[in-house]
Amino acid sequence: MREELEKVYDKYASELYKYALMISADHGTAEDAVQQVFVKMLKMGNRVLQIESYNGYLRRAVRNECYEIIKKRNLSKGIVEKLSSKPIIENSDEKEANEEERELLEGVIKELAPEQREVLHMKVFEDKTLSEIGEMTGVSTNTAASRYRYAMDKLREILFLRKNNG
Repeated sequence: MREELEKVYDKYASELYKYALMISADHGTAEDAVQQVFVKMLKMGNRVLQIESYNGYLRRAVRNECYEIIKKRNLSKGIVEKLSSKPIIENSDEKEANEEERELLEGVIKELAPEQREVLHMKVFEDKTLSEIGEMTGVSTNTAASRYRYAMDKLREILFLRKNNG
């Protein structure tokens, strides 16, 4: 059982961490969420072998853990300035942006509500459809679309204001 869990961790931990990081906008919270989920799975014993889809189970569990930690730590819009200064967006070889642009984008993303960051991450970085996002997050497709639209509108608004004021 432990060997199976190690394989699952190796396969999914990195992507789950990126997902948790986008929801929480905080490296410590993302790390804690992923670790908590795997600790809980370890405590499940042989019942972990009954999970039909590790990917679906882990995503839901990490999502729930993130929101629980956010609630406990009160990481919300009011304390964005206290969030980690470590980057939440990785530079990829294909999409190299200069450091200043990346920092600006990260700052704007951190200003979004966790639910909007989550949908934005799934749509942009995971290329999920709004229907898939709704299903994975337990909301309607319309709610997922609204969260995505609101996130994009807010990103445009903030970037426009910063560009014209700075």
